[in-house]
Amino acid sequence: MKKIFSSTGKIVLPLILAAAILWWMYRGIRWDDVKQALESEMSWTWMLLSFPFGIMAQVFRALRWKQVLAPLGEKPRLHTCINAVFVSYASSLVVPRVGEMLRCGILRRWEGTNFSRGIGTVVTERVIDSTMVILLALVTVACQIPIFMNFFSETGLSLRGFLGTFTTAGWLVTVVCGILILCTVALLVWRLNFFSRTRAVLTDLKDGLFSVRHVQNPVLFLLYSIGIWASYYLHFYLTFYCFQYTAQLGPMAALVAFVVGCFAVLVPTPNGAGPWHFAVKTVLVLYGVSQIDAALFVLVVHTIQTLLVIALGLYGAAALSFTKKR
Repeated sequence: MKKIFSSTGKIVLPLILAAAILWWMYRGIRWDDVKQALESEMSWTWMLLSFPFGIMAQVFRALRWKQVLAPLGEKPRLHTCINAVFVSYASSLVVPRVGEMLRCGILRRWEGTNFSRGIGTVVTERVIDSTMVILLALVTVACQIPIFMNFFSETGLSLRGFLGTFTTAGWLVTVVCGILILCTVALLVWRLNFFSRTRAVLTDLKDGLFSVRHVQNPVLFLLYSIGIWASYYLHFYLTFYCFQYTAQLGPMAALVAFVVGCFAVLVPTPNGAGPWHFAVKTVLVLYGVSQIDAALFVLVVHTIQTLLVIALGLYGAAALSFTKKR
């Protein structure tokens, strides 16, 4: 019974949190405006052009994962790795963070790879990705400091004045998201301690963690890592051209929104729904986009990109069903 409640909580609580934030953000919106934005104001051409980069981000992740598994003596087929990544992203929409476990389970079932070693490689990937995001954030902030100062100077606002525009509910959302990020980190640490209770599992996990040191082509590994985040960024940036009010903001504004969104999705909600909307909308407003336009932008972009993740997950599951197990 305890396990049932625990599993149910992992699904229900993130959904409740996402729904609460989305309701708060869009409680006064007119849905006719959303329909009009989709039918007449939005350029679907740019949205479709962004799709290949969303797909390539996951493909690059599968290529890098296969490369990290090779030094461990694990040689899964590439198409299985790609489909496992597709399914893992889609499954995380239902239960946040479950995708990492699921894709290792898929490789174990279809390719016979060691599950614990697979988990170790996934943890290594997360550490590398986190490092890249932090470095990207530092570079972005350094490049955008003059723009922020110019914005405050021209508008007569101070940083204190800008923060003062946050409502009580806005501060509450920010604090709750911060607490949830800390809880997520604590949960990951606890899970690693749980795995370490068994010596054999610990050995396999350690092998997976340090497998990156023995990749045959470090340059290719670095290119895959850059390709992942460059594709993510382009998948997001091209959507700026879908609307007139974001098309003129430029790549650096998109980079700021992208980096802030990367930290927002650490909050365990389905695909970052809610925290991502709030964070990216705040950045767009900072760059002069109206509250309503910014809210419409994040709603449309996040919804369509989530549908793409679902479609890829369904394709991956279908492809695996026709794949012969080793």
